[in-house]
Parts: sequence; structure tokens; C-alpha cells
Amino acid sequence: MAPSLLRLVAAAVLAAGVLAGAAPASAEGVVIVVNRIIYPGETIGPDAIEEVAFAPAKPLTSPVATLAEDVEGKVARRTLLPGKLIPVSSLREPFLVQAGSPVAVLFVQGGLTIAATAVPLEPGAIGAVVKLRNIDSGKVFSGIVMADGTVRVGAT
Repeated sequence: MAPSLLRLVAAAVLAAGVLAGAAPASAEGVVIVVNRIIYPGETIGPDAIEEVAFAPAKPLTSPVATLAEDVEGKVARRTLLPGKLIPVSSLREPFLVQAGSPVAVLFVQGGLTIAATAVPLEPGAIGAVVKLRNIDSGKVFSGIVMADGTVRVGAT
């Protein structure tokens, strides 16, 4: 085959592959970024975020924030830089229970409810299992942090 004919055939094969979907197309979407530096432990407010159009040059390796609800009210686990993608793993729920601050502990089973006060030994967000120390007895036990800031314990 002549070199020019070979180039023509190669170009036709390449064009057919692109039209058939063999080459990946870059999909554009919207992502959430911060507009100022956010430090670890800082709660992210609605004034600190903005939506930007994003077309990845290569596939992303981890999930990033794409909705404002993914970021607003969350706490940064690491420093977030302006204009950079926010990995979902860099955010956490705010702690409802703080280490050293007494909380109400409830044991509920059927019609029986027992309430006590304990001191968390570690902070915890909704649904987290935390260790606590009973103020009266000094015993250490575990419980689950509830949405109202109390800790629920069960029979073991």
C-alpha cells in the first residue's frame, strides 16, 4: 500500500472507533470547591463554598463533593484549599458529644427507661459509638450518640 493510502485507512479506522465510542469522552459536571482556606476542625458554612464547572482530564480516583449539601455544616478533617476539589473523605459530621462534657445516657427497653449521667471519653457525631465513664460508679461502657445529643446504651 502507498504511504498516503495507509494514512487515509488509519485515519478512517480511528474516526470509526471514536464514533463508535471507543475513545472516552470527557463528561462535564459541577463540583463544589471552597473559596478560602479551611483549616482542620473548622465547620464549613454556605459562604465558604461555590459551585464550579468541571471536566476531568482523567478519571477521578476518589469521590468528590458535587452538591452543596455534601459540604455545608460538615467539618474539615484536613486543610482545604480554594478552588481545589474536595474529597468526601476530607469531611466529617460535627461532634454532638464532646470528651469531658457530661451527657445524658439512656437505656430503653420496652416500657423501661433508665437515665444516668456520664462523661464521654472521646468525641462523637450522630451514630458514633463512644466510650463513657459513669459519674457515680466510675465504670466505663459504650453507647451510641443520638441526634438529640444523648447517648443510648443497650443490654449486652
